[in-house]
Amino acid sequence: MESTLIHKARKRFGQNFLHDQHVISDIVAAIDPQPGQHLVEIGPGRAALTVPLLQSCDQLDVIELDRDLVPLLQAKLAGFPHLTIHQADALAFDYSSLVERGEKLRVIGNLPYNITTPLLFHLLSQASYVEDMCFMLQREVVERICAQPGSKTYGRLSIMVQYQCEAVLLFIVPPEAFDPIPKVESAIIYLRPLDRFVGGDVPIDALNTVVTKAFSQRRKTISNTLKNIVSQSVLQAENIDLQQRPETISVKQYVAITRAWLTEKEVSN
Repeated sequence: MESTLIHKARKRFGQNFLHDQHVISDIVAAIDPQPGQHLVEIGPGRAALTVPLLQSCDQLDVIELDRDLVPLLQAKLAGFPHLTIHQADALAFDYSSLVERGEKLRVIGNLPYNITTPLLFHLLSQASYVEDMCFMLQREVVERICAQPGSKTYGRLSIMVQYQCEAVLLFIVPPEAFDPIPKVESAIIYLRPLDRFVGGDVPIDALNTVVTKAFSQRRKTISNTLKNIVSQSVLQAENIDLQQRPETISVKQYVAITRAWLTEKEVSN
């Protein structure tokens, strides 16, 4: 049956197929699928993760963009009635359509590097339907997501994800675990949407506006980069030194700045 999934990786889909059995076992152990859980796998590829997941869970939906892979997956996985294969773009997929009986989804996958950020934001926009996520991403991206204030890698992605999620780098995956071998290291990240967002609720778009503006000129001080958005008195009220750089401001402080900005806008209108 293994021959049914001989499929050459396509660069335009960012395909790098996982084949290292030790890494596969480590990922499945990290996910720890349990009976009764509803899993969603993005980009099953050659089904390296799909098969062991199917052996441990009661319901699995997989989302595959590559039309040529779908019939191969259907042939290989025909013996699993609790599997549903969707030929679809994960970036546009409505994950809420999979939810039944008030359950929450566990989302996993080896994500193509070229769609990582937009896909994370798409999933976070539907986070109320998601229990947790476990992804293989480029190591550099995982380190940026998990970075703390003061780090050179701390920035917009760190703040926007950490505002909404617990984020943990679980382990590193070497390039040799894939076919073809990528030029970068990968890492497994665990993300759990928070019941209460860091610093309280503010509109995501507004927070994104403030954070994007703050990091538009990373080497400048926070009072300079945000001078057209909030007054210096607002920054000082949040115990922020006007000479601080954007990468030294915490997620909670950015949320507070956003709330103050929205309040100032409301008053001025």
